[in-house]
Amino acid sequence: MGIKHKFLFLLVAFLSFFVSKGQDNKAVPIPIHDSVYAPHNAHGGGYVFNASQEMDMIDVIHEIRNKHAPNRVDTDTHSLKPHLSAVPAAGYTLQTGFAALVVANAAFYTVKREDENISTIQTSLTYSQRNQIILPLQSTIWSNNNKYCFVVDWRYLKYPSYTYGLGGYSSFDNQYTIDYNAVRIHQTIFRKVKGYLYAGLGYNFDYSWDIEELDPPKPTDFEKYGLSSTESASGVTANILYDSRKNSINPQGGEFANIIYRPNFTFLGNATTWQSLIVDLRKYITFPKGTDNILAFWNYDWLTLAGNPPYLLLPNTGGDPYSNTGRGYIQGRYRGKNMVYAEGEYRFQISHSGLLGGVIFANAESFTEQASGNFEVISPGYGAGIRLKLNKFSRTNICLDYGFGSNGSGGFFVNLGEVF
Repeated sequence: MGIKHKFLFLLVAFLSFFVSKGQDNKAVPIPIHDSVYAPHNAHGGGYVFNASQEMDMIDVIHEIRNKHAPNRVDTDTHSLKPHLSAVPAAGYTLQTGFAALVVANAAFYTVKREDENISTIQTSLTYSQRNQIILPLQSTIWSNNNKYCFVVDWRYLKYPSYTYGLGGYSSFDNQYTIDYNAVRIHQTIFRKVKGYLYAGLGYNFDYSWDIEELDPPKPTDFEKYGLSSTESASGVTANILYDSRKNSINPQGGEFANIIYRPNFTFLGNATTWQSLIVDLRKYITFPKGTDNILAFWNYDWLTLAGNPPYLLLPNTGGDPYSNTGRGYIQGRYRGKNMVYAEGEYRFQISHSGLLGGVIFANAESFTEQASGNFEVISPGYGAGIRLKLNKFSRTNICLDYGFGSNGSGGFFVNLGEVF
């Protein structure tokens, strides 16, 4: 689910429990991040690396256990045998407090072809100090010749969490807790149009129940907007996807664009009709050329075209599918009917082996005010972080960042796989 951890504990311990079915010299893909993967023969550009000459955390653990262990190499990149992985961990987030979690995934090919995209199924279970339960199930399954792609995002949440009101003028002083349970059932079928371009249709269902404000200031923006003990949304989606990246976990070049239009009609069970549009654009540039360093740019716009979405489904900080917008702010810090967001990041290699890297980043977000409907406040964020290579074959990094926001906001943010 892309949960951001303020501190990550027992790093060596949970890596030593890293489970991968198969021989040690086989690549174990760990596709945690984006939903859709570009074809392996994509011309995304970027540095061409030799994984057998690089090191990752699994190599480090092998060396600790056996100093004479040979360097791991990838001997069969397109085996039909699934690679299974699991990572137990403990951490802390601004939103969850201390939390224990287990992440597991399976990566496999449905057809043994050099240009076949990798299919994935992934899940995790999180239990937090604040009695939160987070259980997602996400999958991306590719058909023969990458003609069709089936994407699923199902989740269950028991999620007492903070909210601050609507718009960019909301204050930390307005913080209070909303307790609720929720399920998300999203699925989309994509069909290749040409090259890296896909078109898709989907159905999204969201339902929240037992919604309760705990010791709120009176009156709250939630009450003014329309507080109810339940919220639901049911809508079809029309999707356009373009993805020329070779590796969506850690892109070394290419472009990504995903446009999602979601009309929610009353005949599908909605109390009122409303429409939303999400535009997700990303670009990756090798800089300087011939290196492994990347300039990455991200634009994420989440707009309400008509009507009033349920309060808990309004655009909000960290409300993207992997909870990664707004490093420097707690999830849900800002909320409004419309959101525009931009981020830039420079990723660079520190160690020659590729084990250690670094990033610097800056972002800005803005939300429309409930009264005027205008974007009036820009909330900036910036920071830096380090990267530890967990798996050199899938190029999966453990990402540890510290982000700063306005008015003293800040904290550590941790991801498995690059933020975008």
